[in-house]
Amino acid sequence: MRIAKRMKDRQPQWEELERLCDAMELRGKTDKALGGSYSGAEGIQRFASLYRSACADLALADAYQLPPATVAYLHRLVARAHNQLYRANRVDFRSWIDVLFVEAPKRIFADPCVRVSAIVFFGLFCLSMYLAFHEQQFPGYAEAMAGQSALEQAEDSFEQPLNASLGHYIVMSGFYIQHNTGIGLRCFAWGILIIPCLYVLASNAIQLGAVFGYMARSETASGDHFFQFVTAHGPFELTAIALSAAAGLRLGIGLFYTSGLSRIDSVRVNASRAVPIMGASAMLFVLAAFTEGFLSPSPAPYVFKAFWAILSSGLISFYFVILGFHDQPTSDVPSGKAKEDWDAA
Repeated sequence: MRIAKRMKDRQPQWEELERLCDAMELRGKTDKALGGSYSGAEGIQRFASLYRSACADLALADAYQLPPATVAYLHRLVARAHNQLYRANRVDFRSWIDVLFVEAPKRIFADPCVRVSAIVFFGLFCLSMYLAFHEQQFPGYAEAMAGQSALEQAEDSFEQPLNASLGHYIVMSGFYIQHNTGIGLRCFAWGILIIPCLYVLASNAIQLGAVFGYMARSETASGDHFFQFVTAHGPFELTAIALSAAAGLRLGIGLFYTSGLSRIDSVRVNASRAVPIMGASAMLFVLAAFTEGFLSPSPAPYVFKAFWAILSSGLISFYFVILGFHDQPTSDVPSGKAKEDWDAA
C-alpha cells in the first residue's frame, strides 16, 4: 500500500515531465514549459532530475507488479524523456543561416591570413598581367613566366569561336570541378608549412597573370575568344584560389605560433578558424566550375558574360566586405583566465 500511495503522490511530477517533453518536442527547449518558470539551464536540470525519478518509479512499478496501465504509462514516459535527453541534434536552419551569413563573413574578413593571401595573389596577378601586356617595355616576360608552349596552347585552344553542345558542357563542368578543386587543395595542403604555400600561390598568380596579359595584346588573334571564355568565371575562381591558400596559412600559423597553447591545441583552435574560409573557398570553386562548364564556353553574348562577372564580383564583395566589416569577432585563442581554464581542461 505504501508503494501504491507513493506512486499516486508522484503523479504530479510525471505530468510535469510530460509537459517538459512536450516543450522539447515542439521547440527543442524547456524555457517556455510550465508558464516560462524555467530558464534554459534550470529547465534542463529539472528535466534530468524528473527523468531519473521516473526511471526509479518504473523500476519500483515493475518490481511490485503495479497495475499494467501504470507500468505501460511509465514505460512510454521514460522512453519519451530518454529520446529527448539523448536525442541526435536536429537540423537548425536558423543557426546555419547565422553561421553562413553572420559568423563566417566576419571571421574571414578579420583574418589576417585572408588579407595576406589576397594581397599576394591579386597583387602579383595584376603586376604580372601588366608586365606581360607591355611587350615593348618588358620583352620576353610572358614567355619566361608562363612558358612558350603554354602560350601557344592558349592561342590554339581559342582560335575558333566558342560553340559546343550541352553534353560537352556537362562533361567540361565535371572536369573543371576536379581541376579547380585540385588547385585549391594544393594551396591548402602546403599552407601548414607557410613558405611553400606562399610559393605555390605566388607562382599561380604570376603564371595566370602572364597568360592574361599575353592574350590581351592586340596582336594576339585569339585574344577575344579567350576573354569570352574567362570573363564569366574569373571572379569566382581567382577568389577561391586565394581563400584556399588563406585556410592553409591559418593552419600553418597555428603550428608555428601557438600563443602559449600546446602545439596540438593551437592547431586545433586554428583549424576551427580555417573551416569557414575553406567552406567559402569550396563554394566558390563549385560556382566557378559550373560557370566555366556551362556559361563560359557558350556562344552567349559577351555583354551577358561581363554582366555575370560584375554581378558575381559584387556578390563576393558584399559577402566578404559588407557582411564581414562590422562587429569583428574576437580571437578564438584563449587568453588570461580563459587560457588557464583551457589548459586545465
